[in-house]
Amino acid sequence: MNDTSTEIRTVVVEREVAFPPEKIWRALTQPHLIQEWLMKNDFKPVVDHSFKLTAEWGSVDCQVLEVEPNKTLAYTWNAHGLESVVTWILTPRGAGTHLRMEQSGFRRDQEQAYQGAKYGWQRFLANLEQVLAGQS
Repeated sequence: MNDTSTEIRTVVVEREVAFPPEKIWRALTQPHLIQEWLMKNDFKPVVDHSFKLTAEWGSVDCQVLEVEPNKTLAYTWNAHGLESVVTWILTPRGAGTHLRMEQSGFRRDQEQAYQGAKYGWQRFLANLEQVLAGQS
């Protein structure tokens, strides 16, 4: 019999975005822009930097794991018993960018968090695209 309690799931959201990686990178790494599409924060794009994302419902404790400017950003995402990793991958495509966000680390017993992330990241990425469209 398989033990599914140790099985880990990942939420993946991918979009073709009509902006260059450099512009998306700014929106992913500048605190005032992150606040516009995600949450209030004290983010710095520096490996090992600990930061908090805060919203009306509470906060998320994070730590930067990987920074490869205009290409890859990864950080931990720990809140309400969920210990996960969010990874952003930016791949140039023509005049735009293929944007991939994955959040991995959902255990089978974290169905509510998993479903919430599937819904939430769609909304966050829609907000991100609005921020990008409004940026000069």
